Amino acid sequence: MIQTDIARRARAIFSDSLVWDGHSGFMPDPAADLNNLQLWRDAGVHYLSVDVGFDVLPWEQTVRNLAAFRHWILDHADDYLLVNQPEDILTARAAGKLAITFDIEGMNALDGRVEMVEFYHHLGVRQMLFAYNRNNLAGGGCHDENAGLTSFGKEVIDEMNRVGMFVDVSHCSLQTSIEAIEYSRKPVIFSHSNPKAVHAHGRNISDEQIRACVNNGGLIGVNGIGEFLGDSAPDAALFARHVDYLIHLAGPRHVGIALDYAFPVGNVSTGEILAAHPEYWPAEEYSGEGGYVHPSALEEVAGHLLQSGHSEKVIRNVLGENFLRLAREVW
Repeated sequence: MIQTDIARRARAIFSDSLVWDGHSGFMPDPAADLNNLQLWRDAGVHYLSVDVGFDVLPWEQTVRNLAAFRHWILDHADDYLLVNQPEDILTARAAGKLAITFDIEGMNALDGRVEMVEFYHHLGVRQMLFAYNRNNLAGGGCHDENAGLTSFGKEVIDEMNRVGMFVDVSHCSLQTSIEAIEYSRKPVIFSHSNPKAVHAHGRNISDEQIRACVNNGGLIGVNGIGEFLGDSAPDAALFARHVDYLIHLAGPRHVGIALDYAFPVGNVSTGEILAAHPEYWPAEEYSGEGGYVHPSALEEVAGHLLQSGHSEKVIRNVLGENFLRLAREVW
């Protein structure tokens, strides 16, 4: 229970902070009702990275998703702004709009062609991770053999560094994450990954990975899915516990938020996709019953961090300033 005076202070800090959510988790499909993005606006979020594809889907589907999502956002310009550069996020915030960029989970979306990086960048993609749980042409996934970065993966990093895109190693194998961090000329992120020391899940990351990321100047965005937090009904207190661990290990300038929050998408059955590709989600790791931390819980997260002794500056950094600073450096 957060003390009343601390809750009041947290509300003031939150209302005056830039709030950045580094990854959405709803199924990327043209059937998605993007009116649900209002959930983030109502919660006081200023920026959201929207997932448009992951390795289970064919690359053509990622392009279809991007076309549909771009069209919708541009058609709702009173409430949303498609971001080209970091300062656009501050412009959107001042105008009361939700700033949007896109992300892709896995290099299968490149169809084996490095020039697709620039293509996606032009369409608004600002972060791309290497392998979604399973190995691919670029590197290794966290639920597969511990493969490293491939020669194609290195070419992709060179191109991502050139165009200005976050190199993301969430969902990746230990070897690929370490090698990508070492190879990249710019800071690398774990966009939505939680510390394995707090909850020992195969998708979570080790202290070794966290330290390597920090040494390269990157950051870790804390994920709000119950499977990775360690409770099927996660709350703000548990989420804050993961944040607190990372602040102490990585440092307050290297931690952010990426809730991976999902809402139902039309007639698209996530269960059917999981059942058709069980290798991506090993049964011993996934119960399929985990809940999410809702965007509306972020103010309470700030309260728990304040109650744990973290300063206003640290809380502001975690809520969004760290991600913004890195975007200015990388994009």
